[in-house]
Amino acid sequence: MSELEDLLKDVEILRGQLEKLISEKSGNLVDTEVVTASKILNAALNQYNKFIQEKFDKS
Repeated sequence: MSELEDLLKDVEILRGQLEKLISEKSGNLVDTEVVTASKILNAALNQYNKFIQEKFDKS
């Protein structure tokens, strides 16, 4: 699998986990576990965006 595919897979897994956690917490978006999961997903998205930007900069 390519690095891009790995990043996308990670993002999708983290997104699914966050959605499940939000559901379990009855939509409480300020729950500490939800906030932590959101930050982890955000970091993965930032890594994905950085990867894409580096690819465009090389073109």
